[in-house]
Amino acid sequence: MAGDLEGKVAVVTGGASGIGRAAAFAFAREGVAVAVADVSEDLGEETARAVRERGGRAIFIRTDVSRTEQVEALIDETVRHYGRLDCACNNAGIEGAMAPTAECTEGNWDRVIAVNLKGVWLCMKYEIPEMQKRGGGAIVNMASVAGLVGFGGLPAYCASKGGIVQLTKTAALEYADKGIRVNAVCPGGIRTPMLDRIEARGPEMREQLVAMHPMGRLGTPEEIAEAVVWLCSDAASFVTGHQMVVDGGFVAR
Repeated sequence: MAGDLEGKVAVVTGGASGIGRAAAFAFAREGVAVAVADVSEDLGEETARAVRERGGRAIFIRTDVSRTEQVEALIDETVRHYGRLDCACNNAGIEGAMAPTAECTEGNWDRVIAVNLKGVWLCMKYEIPEMQKRGGGAIVNMASVAGLVGFGGLPAYCASKGGIVQLTKTAALEYADKGIRVNAVCPGGIRTPMLDRIEARGPEMREQLVAMHPMGRLGTPEEIAEAVVWLCSDAASFVTGHQMVVDGGFVAR
């Protein structure tokens, strides 16, 4: 990337742990000032502090991405603090409760869709106008291989991630001629707290998850973060509306 992100500003939602935390570190390494957003204040503050200890710039803003006023405040505070917004990694998400489609509760459905899908839409709703003021920007939405193939027992999660893929394509078309690129990353199984919770539901889960990946292992948050930062860089200047699969061969089976 050769420093083309130096001096820019990025918002990272779900930045307290996992992929979001790794993305915050990766952006900071490239000279990007980061606004870390999450519902977890302790872990979110810790991420921002860790970025600063590594020589980067970071602030933490507590944000529930399913709440309009909190997302609006996140973008307003980021711009107030740093003076601009150039990039965004809309990563916040939850897996919800596992249950077949007919047994998924309405409350679980509503919560997963609100955080994962509505949250991404709300973030773009407030990020895009700020980017337009500066003549462009780059947005990466965190989808999943679960948005490309089905997973039994996770109907709301799969629907939300499939929706993110389509929302990404739509926004990319709408703002392509305005200098704003919008892409999605579709991770496979990644070693994150979310995956740890899924594995905890049964001792056989980890072996099953690893077996789904032709590379014979799960991915790391850092591997996904590298894709996020690349998509926000000038190296990806002709890439928009793309769902980048980073999955160790999962969907190639």
